[in-house]
Amino acid sequence: MLGSTGSVGTQTLDVACRLGIKVDALAASTNTAVLEEQIRCFRPALCAVADEEAAKRLKTAVSDTPVKIIAGPDSASEAAAGTCADTVVNAIIGMKGLRPTLAAINAHKNVALANKETLVAAGDLVLDAARRRQTEIIPVDSEHCAIMQCLGGNRAERLILTASGGPFFGMNREQLAVIKPKDALRHPTWSMGAKITIDSATLMNKGLEVIEAAKLFDMPASKIDVVIHRESIIHSMVEYIDKAIIAQLSVPDMRMCISYALSQPQRLPTGVESLNLIKTGKLTFFEPDTDTFILLPLAYYALERGGTVPAVMNAANEAAVGLFLEEKIGFCDIFDVVDSVTRSAVRVDSPGIDDIEKADAAAREAVYAALNIRPNRI
Repeated sequence: MLGSTGSVGTQTLDVACRLGIKVDALAASTNTAVLEEQIRCFRPALCAVADEEAAKRLKTAVSDTPVKIIAGPDSASEAAAGTCADTVVNAIIGMKGLRPTLAAINAHKNVALANKETLVAAGDLVLDAARRRQTEIIPVDSEHCAIMQCLGGNRAERLILTASGGPFFGMNREQLAVIKPKDALRHPTWSMGAKITIDSATLMNKGLEVIEAAKLFDMPASKIDVVIHRESIIHSMVEYIDKAIIAQLSVPDMRMCISYALSQPQRLPTGVESLNLIKTGKLTFFEPDTDTFILLPLAYYALERGGTVPAVMNAANEAAVGLFLEEKIGFCDIFDVVDSVTRSAVRVDSPGIDDIEKADAAAREAVYAALNIRPNRI
């Protein structure tokens, strides 16, 4: 379990406990208090901690257990490759999840992927590695999990991703200009980590999911639509050649997606509340406001350009969201700087991992330069 102390990670471990799944390895960054609890609960053989000082504290705290603690920025990759598990769940946030994904694939592990940035920045590279190693990439995101269930191994004509619209649905640019992080972190339906919650508020999260869907299901951008669905009951839909549309519905609870990713094609009890359609009352749909929320059409642009452009967009967004959360820039600055850096990117075709990481680093520097801000260096 990579990213075990985050929102998806803790829910994954809840599912593992319910289903009686053995957890062989954990990986996180700095949260040693939660890691210690997880180690004592699941008794993994291995625990990777990115921060070396945190790893020292954890090693002392769990010295009475047989767990092996490894440390450093590459420790998640080491854990992904070195575990005895047949499936690696990757819930690391951002581009930090790319190398652990590849490490798991190269070790012939199936990957239950909640780290969408992996496929956005390096989808072709990752999927080619998975084909060569004959491993599965299983989506954990609710939208892609829903599509996988609706497809059932069939080929669709169109994919329809749903979006809650975030906390600022219906607002214009002037209203968004005064938004603070505390406002943007109030998602109307889902409980998620800070970065993905901000992405949902800007609709960048849905843009990233469009690219992820294109890669996972081999669909062109022209056949992937996004609709605003405020109730978050329909998680995605597929349209077939006969124009029949099949949807997957449930209450918004990530444990269902996680459970299906770990047990598919079998379905197991999840503890998730049943959907009461009478209580729900109605399901509504709206067209996204792409004039205000410009990062959604930007994602389509990046997907069409291909090469390293999606990696540039993703990196620029990660940098801008980080600055917004630190209250160094405004909410609308995220739109402007990510759009500018992405559209001015020099594309490298058929990139390798070094090309992708260079493009990522250059995009972050371009964001800081455009905003005349120097990032905090560790």
